[in-house]
Amino acid sequence: MICSILKRLMLAGLFLILAALPTYAQLVTQPIPDKLVVLTFDDAVSTHATFVAPLLKKYGFGGTFFVCEFPPDFDDKRKYMRWEQIQELSEMGFEIGNHTWHHTHLNEMNEAQLNEELAFIEKKCAALGIEKPVSFAYPAYLTDPKAIEILKARGYQWARVGGGLAYEPEKQHPYLIPSASTTGDDKARVMEAIQQAKDGKIVVLTVHGVPDYAHDWVTTPPALFEEYLQYLKDNDYTVIALKDLVKYVDPEKAFHQLKPEF
Repeated sequence: MICSILKRLMLAGLFLILAALPTYAQLVTQPIPDKLVVLTFDDAVSTHATFVAPLLKKYGFGGTFFVCEFPPDFDDKRKYMRWEQIQELSEMGFEIGNHTWHHTHLNEMNEAQLNEELAFIEKKCAALGIEKPVSFAYPAYLTDPKAIEILKARGYQWARVGGGLAYEPEKQHPYLIPSASTTGDDKARVMEAIQQAKDGKIVVLTVHGVPDYAHDWVTTPPALFEEYLQYLKDNDYTVIALKDLVKYVDPEKAFHQLKPEF
């Protein structure tokens, strides 16, 4: 009698496990390797063109540059890139993502304003022959439920937030991908974040200026940034742009199967 009950329990448990597998298999199109890292760069900071991009090419890494026209001093080219430099990043093979026109917080806009902010960056990209953005980064990491359907309607596949966590594709909505910041000189914190890239988790790093002349409180020290890149290289990490997640995760299925948790 006991053996019969145990067998039934085991079969029930096996059924539950197998029932869960198809969802994961549909979302994750191939096994996610350990040591998979996504590099993202915010705000169209001048040092992304002058310092960051050449280093990424040196190490053979991908990356996503989330661009905007940051007010009030976007015209100060000591602080921010020219659009021609953004175009050059695209020509170098890096992804250009949308960070809204004016770095406007989503909780300060209605739907029409958000569409306008997104459309401006899309039109600038189109005029310069830059691939239409499929990745979005929330200014100041501030999310808003209204963004979900708007991003979907405009053809976005991924959207990045903050939070300091690793990304778990089978759990987290593709429009709410968490990231860890490299801001400051706390090397131990950043290294700990990088080392979470295992067991199906993908680490997404958010970097601002290296250094950041517009907002020095979010600077990543140049020497330390290169240390991070050297560590990734020496330890055989795969370093990609956000759009390259499509190699591992089906964004369409993830969008429909995962509930956005704000």
